Amino acid sequence: MTVLHKARWGWLVVALLLLVGCATRPKTEVAKDPNFGQWSGRLALKLEGEPPQSFSAGFELIGNPQTGSLTLTGPFGSTAALLSWLPGSATLKSGRDTQQFSNVDALIAHVTGTPVPAQALFDWLNGKNTRIAGWEADLSQLSAGRLVARQPQPPRLAELRIVLQNPHE
Repeated sequence: MTVLHKARWGWLVVALLLLVGCATRPKTEVAKDPNFGQWSGRLALKLEGEPPQSFSAGFELIGNPQTGSLTLTGPFGSTAALLSWLPGSATLKSGRDTQQFSNVDALIAHVTGTPVPAQALFDWLNGKNTRIAGWEADLSQLSAGRLVARQPQPPRLAELRIVLQNPHE
């Protein structure tokens, strides 16, 4: 794996988790739609392996597990990756590259190299401690805008940390 490929993969891994796209509803519609959530802040992903990797980015996540988008930004606010998904399709845009997937779960698995629970992630962000095999979520600090989810077992040991901006909105 080349250094350029690893760097691109790293940003894509971040994209997963927290899941990005251009085709989103206007924010006024999102705010009125009870089926859509909207979160922003910072996220960090640590992956064990050879070599261990860690990534961080700003993010804006809009939607739900069926329809939504995730925008990841670098330290100076530039867009690093965009993910968007609808029932039956998902798109990843990174730089000039665009990739298509059959669904958000396939996109996440491709980007991270491990299955990440999209449905559970949205539940966790909404304060619902959904249990999913292979993952543990700590929601004890969610009221302060902090969420930690861990995959402590193979196929890939992972830790996702999210710090929400304006958690009480």
